[in-house]
Amino acid sequence: MQRFVYTGKAIGGDITQGMLEAPDEQSAAKTLLSRSITPITIHALDDATPKHESKKSDKDSIHFLTPKVATEDLIIFCRQMYSLSKAGIPIIRAVTGLSNTRSLRLKSALTDIIEQLEKGRNLSSAMSRHPKIFSELFVSIVHVGENTGQLDASFLQLSIYLEREQETKKQIKSATRYPLFVVFALAVALVVMNIFVIPVFAGMFEKFNTELPLMTRFLLGMSDFFVHQWYLLVGGVLLCFFITKKYVNTQDGRLTWDHWKFKLPIVGDILERSLLGRFSRSFALMLHAGIPLTNALSLVADAVGNAHMKLAITNMRKRIEKGESLSRVASGSGLFTPLVLQMIHVGEETGRVDDLLAEVADFYERETEYDIKSLTSKIEPILIAIVAVMVLILALGIFTPMWDMMGAIN
Repeated sequence: MQRFVYTGKAIGGDITQGMLEAPDEQSAAKTLLSRSITPITIHALDDATPKHESKKSDKDSIHFLTPKVATEDLIIFCRQMYSLSKAGIPIIRAVTGLSNTRSLRLKSALTDIIEQLEKGRNLSSAMSRHPKIFSELFVSIVHVGENTGQLDASFLQLSIYLEREQETKKQIKSATRYPLFVVFALAVALVVMNIFVIPVFAGMFEKFNTELPLMTRFLLGMSDFFVHQWYLLVGGVLLCFFITKKYVNTQDGRLTWDHWKFKLPIVGDILERSLLGRFSRSFALMLHAGIPLTNALSLVADAVGNAHMKLAITNMRKRIEKGESLSRVASGSGLFTPLVLQMIHVGEETGRVDDLLAEVADFYERETEYDIKSLTSKIEPILIAIVAVMVLILALGIFTPMWDMMGAIN
């Protein structure tokens, strides 16, 4: 038998501490539960000092260059917390075992969470101290799981949600990799042509002292601007970038930009379907977890990541608080497609809004996946046309006067 020092929460919510004998920590936890005490920490007497105290220096080593917590790390954390919670491992012991992670920021956050748990705070409130790692949606799902005794199911839902988000991001990166590479190559070719190639022809044309075609004069003027007034070009680009960024960071600017995203050619429809899928998935997840409707809408507004849609969802919540139905406010928002509206209406009538929204999310995610896969084939003709125009301008501007000169010589 071993002796264990424990910290627990009694039925009335009071924090209690003491010592007991048991074969192992699992048996000690069962003994405490039989005494109506929820274990917070359990340590063997020779190991009463938590191991994480020696890791307080992790927070000091974090700086602005430290990588952010990757989605993969959060998925692994949720999967492991699901397994440990389902096995009945005490929360503090589970988090302590997972604190040795490769992500320095997540490691520091988990160390702080352990300290908060030992002080008697629950897991969701401890996580809320780190909003850059654990979003409001994340914390709310954990909070519901704590209150309903289904913490393992909450972490399973979160892991599935994060995996779907990660898969969508990977698909977008894969689809845009080729177009971005082509655009970068075109930009490099344009700079090299204007700085190194065209000036050589300019010197040759000056020797002949003849009237040059309009396209040739345009190329020579552009090359001269690149070579001698490049600072104006760089300064103008940087100025436009910072002005645009500053405007987008304002409330009105962000709202305007997020609204016009949906009207962009080719990618606008993809963005809209992707956000509708995220809305449906997040909303279904929170309703299934038991979060009240108005609170769920508030969390979904932040989860969608679009100011225009966030404003519409916030207005929906305000109208629901005045007594209107979900289907009516969704229809009045002008934000959702007939498919979403029909599913919400049927879900209200049958009491299965969460299940039907999950089906809507599956539909939009499949549509988004197909659109992303076909995105490259839609962009390729545009890129080919741009390359063709560049080659045509170069041919008309460089080779046409050379042919005229050769004809004059002959």
